[in-house]
Amino acid sequence: MHFVMLFGPPAVGKMTVGRELSRLTGYRLLHNHMTVEPVLDIFPFGSPPFSRLVSEFRRRILEEAIAAELPGLVFTMVWGLELAEDRALVTSYVDLVEAAGGRVSFVELYASLEERLARNRTELRLSEKRSKRDLEFSDANVLDLEDNYVMNTGNGSTLAEPMFAGRDYVRIDNTDLPPEGAAAVTLSALGLDPATGTGTG
Repeated sequence: MHFVMLFGPPAVGKMTVGRELSRLTGYRLLHNHMTVEPVLDIFPFGSPPFSRLVSEFRRRILEEAIAAELPGLVFTMVWGLELAEDRALVTSYVDLVEAAGGRVSFVELYASLEERLARNRTELRLSEKRSKRDLEFSDANVLDLEDNYVMNTGNGSTLAEPMFAGRDYVRIDNTDLPPEGAAAVTLSALGLDPATGTGTG
């Protein structure tokens, strides 16, 4: 299975680019709010039960995707690149895929804070992520994470960079790039053929 991990800060466009990648390749999409939203109906964000359940659901979905021999899975998350616990979490996903003979690719998206705050209010985002509909809270969350975590490379070494060695890695500035453009850049960088997800060369 080909595991394509899309990461970047909130509202950078992970879900929309992931949807386009899924459409072009036939890979399934697991964007982070597909597990976040159901659990939020029961447990508060960030609480121990919330964190455990979201993590377990994602891991179990990945395990079943591998067991079902799906050709590919596009997975999105906000990754605290300086955090040991996030490094351990991503490593656990990578280990699962590679132990089964699969391929792992990392796709990093980055965009200006101004653009991300605008995207935080788009109709698609609010329809798919109901927890973002409190715009005052959601905007504050984008700003808080921006101030307190490292969510993109380029400003010094983090715990994440060593994971890219020997694996596909592409970094895309999609501030002015629509999802279709970012997906096209990704396909080219990963050597994938649209509609099949297989190599082009």
